[in-house]
Amino acid sequence: MTDQSGEPQRWLVLPDIAELLGIPITKVHQLLRDGELIAVRRNGVLRVPAELVAGDTVRKHLPGVLTLLRDAGYNDEEAIRWLYTEDETIPGTPATALSGDRAREVKRRAQALGF
Repeated sequence: MTDQSGEPQRWLVLPDIAELLGIPITKVHQLLRDGELIAVRRNGVLRVPAELVAGDTVRKHLPGVLTLLRDAGYNDEEAIRWLYTEDETIPGTPATALSGDRAREVKRRAQALGF
C-alpha cells in the first residue's frame, strides 16, 4: 500500500526487521550494505518499507531489482519512490508486484531504466 506521495504506508525500523527475519541487527546492516534490502531515513531513523519483508525473508526479487535501479543511477530515495509509484499497467506498484507473478515484469522495467 502507498499513500499519494509514492511512499509506503507502513515502515519498519531496523530492530523490527531483525526480529522479523530472526537475525542479529548486524546482519540487517549487512543486508543493507550488500544491496539486498533498502532503507531510508524518516524522522532521523533508518526505516524499511514493511512490504519488502515477507514473513521471515526479504522479498525474493528485491535484491535484483535494487541492483538494476542502482545501475540505472537511482539513489535509495529514488528507488523507494519508483517502487511505490502506482503503475496501472502492472497494476498497483512495482513493490506490490514483487510478491506475485508480475515480479519478472518489474525486473524487466527496472532493467529498461538503465537504457
